[in-house]
Amino acid sequence: MYDIQQVRADFPILSRQIYGRPLVYLDNGATTQKPLCVLDAMRDEYLNVNSNVHRGVHWMSQQATELHEAARETVRRFIHAANTTEIVFTRGTTEGINLVAATFAESQMQAGDEVIVSVMEHHSNIVPWQLQAAKRGIVIKVIPMNDKGELLIDEYERLFTDRTRMVSVCHVSNVLGTVNPVERIIRIAHAHDVPVLVDGAQSAPHIPIDVQRMDCDFYAFSGHKMYGPTGVGVLYGKEAWLEKLPPYQGGGEMIENVSFERTTFERPPLKFEAGTPDYVATNGLAKAIAYMERLGVDNIARHEQDLTRYATQQLQQIDGLRIYGNAADKDAVISFLVGDIHHMDMGTLLDRLGIAVRTGHHCAQPLIDRLGILGTVRASFALYNTRDEVDALVDGIRRVARMF
Repeated sequence: MYDIQQVRADFPILSRQIYGRPLVYLDNGATTQKPLCVLDAMRDEYLNVNSNVHRGVHWMSQQATELHEAARETVRRFIHAANTTEIVFTRGTTEGINLVAATFAESQMQAGDEVIVSVMEHHSNIVPWQLQAAKRGIVIKVIPMNDKGELLIDEYERLFTDRTRMVSVCHVSNVLGTVNPVERIIRIAHAHDVPVLVDGAQSAPHIPIDVQRMDCDFYAFSGHKMYGPTGVGVLYGKEAWLEKLPPYQGGGEMIENVSFERTTFERPPLKFEAGTPDYVATNGLAKAIAYMERLGVDNIARHEQDLTRYATQQLQQIDGLRIYGNAADKDAVISFLVGDIHHMDMGTLLDRLGIAVRTGHHCAQPLIDRLGILGTVRASFALYNTRDEVDALVDGIRRVARMF
């Protein structure tokens, strides 16, 4: 394991105070804080080699291009993809899912064809498919779950028909923390010759990812949820699928040749990267990945799982506290309510104690409706959180509860 205090020193923001109290940052499912090595690398690039990437013959452009393409290789290694041609840079998970939904529906689906999602999806893996349903008449089917927050795989298998064209599911629920059995989900889909898109926004920061072993056809994740900058993310796609899908946007970078009569396109991944990429952010993402790798992704997973178990045990000692999501396989997220206290009241009052948590429906309204509630308080952990912070959360909840 790593030295947690040494790690925390890499994140100066964690030492600040809020309302005169030490910051306890437990909103990592929304975004993570950034280590100095990421901030320093991005500042250094802007100060020394800031230049648009690709096609530039001068030294600065070549240096910026090398950093950008090195970042692509870092991502490839991190998720164990076969080739850098399978790594598409995006603005985040949301754009990656939209890219697949739009291009796949355009080229592979007709009215009446079906996509399967789950009840626990983030809106980013629901709304893009709804847009295609409105535009093209495709049908959305939903995998149900049990009261523990586990997908019902037998029910999932029964959703397949000869019109099923895609399965699109989250790896880890951003509300419940459930780690879905994606390898099994993928095997079942592939037995029906149906490809699978995995939303990895809540898994890439927390557990080792091997897209080849998983055998997913697409996998999307965001930089800002894994200690990198905002505005950058990744879409992994099997090379055969990326070759088959049409471009998502048009412009510079993604073209091979342009005339007024006809345009030909670059091969993947550039085919899906129209316009100037955020090449400084891709370098920042690479540095964040390198930071995680130095600590060891397995070590990060063990640390966060220990925190999740400890927090669950401590929270269960609070009278009237109900935890939502009790799957056997769970990681780094705990959603809860206390008595009749509104989730926003709890979150607001915890904030006055310096404790940052997320409240509301967490962009997963269908899941919240399935739970029969209006929202939850969500504590989500990262590699720099401590048991002392869990204790502060528990003490804070007890203090707030006494006010009602």
